[in-house]
Amino acid sequence: MFAAIRLFVLSFIVLSVIFVYLLFTQRWKERRRLKEEYIENGETGDLDTYIDKGMAEYEGSLRYKLIFGVYVVPYALIALLIYVTNFL
Repeated sequence: MFAAIRLFVLSFIVLSVIFVYLLFTQRWKERRRLKEEYIENGETGDLDTYIDKGMAEYEGSLRYKLIFGVYVVPYALIALLIYVTNFL
């Protein structure tokens, strides 16, 4: 039992580091893409307002939510492995 708790705690820490890395990387790439789009299209207005509006749309997008798969998929695979090992 103690080994399982240790596995979940350590894996949660590692997955959290991966999640934070992916979160910041994806947000940085989206900001860069919005800035390049602003320059290419010759948009008028404030660049910061344009980026803030684009980031608000990005945060509601599916790609942003898929980052949460960093937690769900590994734990689902661990649960499946435990089930197969013990009950099949």
